[in-house]
Amino acid sequence: MTHGAPRRFRNWIGGAWRDAGGPELERRDPATGAIVSLFRDSTAEDVDAAVSSAKAAFEAVWSATSGAERATILSKAADNIRSAVDELAYFEMAESGKPAKQARLEIERSAMLWDYAATQARSITGDSFGQLGANYLAITVREPLGVAAIITPWNFPFLIISQKLPFALAAGCAAVVKPSELASATTLLLGEILKDAGLPNGVLNIVAGLGRSCGDALLHHPSVDMISFTGSTAVGKHAMRVGADGLKRVSLELGGKNAHIVMADADLDAALDAALHGAFLNAGQSCNQGSRLLLQSAIAEDFTRKLVHYASRIKVGDTRAEGVLVGPIINKQQYDKIAGYIATGREEGATLALGGTHREDGEVRFVDPTIFTGVKPDMRIAREEIFGPVLSILTFDTLEEAIALANDSIYGLSAGIWTANVSVAINAARAMNAGTIWINTYLDGPPELPFGGVGESGIGREVGRQGVEEFMDIKTVQIRSGGYAPRWIGSTVV
Repeated sequence: MTHGAPRRFRNWIGGAWRDAGGPELERRDPATGAIVSLFRDSTAEDVDAAVSSAKAAFEAVWSATSGAERATILSKAADNIRSAVDELAYFEMAESGKPAKQARLEIERSAMLWDYAATQARSITGDSFGQLGANYLAITVREPLGVAAIITPWNFPFLIISQKLPFALAAGCAAVVKPSELASATTLLLGEILKDAGLPNGVLNIVAGLGRSCGDALLHHPSVDMISFTGSTAVGKHAMRVGADGLKRVSLELGGKNAHIVMADADLDAALDAALHGAFLNAGQSCNQGSRLLLQSAIAEDFTRKLVHYASRIKVGDTRAEGVLVGPIINKQQYDKIAGYIATGREEGATLALGGTHREDGEVRFVDPTIFTGVKPDMRIAREEIFGPVLSILTFDTLEEAIALANDSIYGLSAGIWTANVSVAINAARAMNAGTIWINTYLDGPPELPFGGVGESGIGREVGRQGVEEFMDIKTVQIRSGGYAPRWIGSTVV
């Protein structure tokens, strides 16, 4: 999986490539430091052109397109994504710093989301109310909101846009997408992929650039009807404030400090593999990371010993190298943040059971899988999102104690529990405050199932039937077929 010279990208507006007006930005491969892609920062004028294009296409074409037509386009887009998997996987790997195999699997999984969204385009329904009395009938219909502003992060760039965009299109919305400036290429490539699938010009517009310029202009644009944002909780709160000022619909998928519980009666070999996967996938740069591992005291020592053993064998390095499971950290800002938390964990008195090592060579930065034991619930490494390959292990005796630890967080994105006891599993799932609960698995996510969090992990739901409904309003239609009783004319009763 190799490419030659860096690719120069432009914005995708009105069904064609278009130059942006801001200064040139470059994206370097976190694993090598080589320049991968070039593009220009979008100005407010560029954003206005994109939103105007989306609004015109929505009003003239897309809002009146049938569900069957939208489904056909989305299905063709899924096929096109599979045909372009080599190029998409290369840029996914080279810009975000994930291992080559993982990048390819991410593209393939994303195509499944487009397949599923196509089925939903033909399944949008309302309700009928036939028991309101003689000569009186009512129905509800779902209608697209209009122009959706979609802003996505760098850690799973193609997967996350695929959790949003096909569902917005299935609903009948037009879209303006702003990918992270750290990983824009795969999203920009969607322009031609969707045009080749038959999407009318202007329905999808993609603007590259920085958050403080391009992103903020998009959030504030008066013709944007909905904001769908994935990223940090701090920026999500800003998006929420902007949405409130403009009375826009807002959907947010934000941070997490997810609890991963292992009971003594669990399938411990499976739980061990899931704990490694949950903690270190994508170098821990995941909102769903199982960053708090809660072990029942009876098995804690032995489980930790095995966990440290296998984690120590995880290959860290260049994303192109065979067998690498943990790639580089995305940039220096994130690298310094992770290193700071490792130092904080030591200062707080946690025991460094593995790792803590990190290295920087010019533009390339790696952090080895790191495990802290003896972690207390009030430590920062147990409470704050690190977004790196750092795992905190806490212990408990009873299920009630485990649930209390799991819920002792401002976040509520996901949680997992491993147990052979069905009653324990059900009770835990009902008691834990999170949008997704995994039982005897971790990091699964079929496209049929909604995804989102509670608390400071966000609001709204993506994927599944609810993923389409997020981009729609409900209209109530009331019909009288006769029997209207005058209330003003010819009546003394008002």
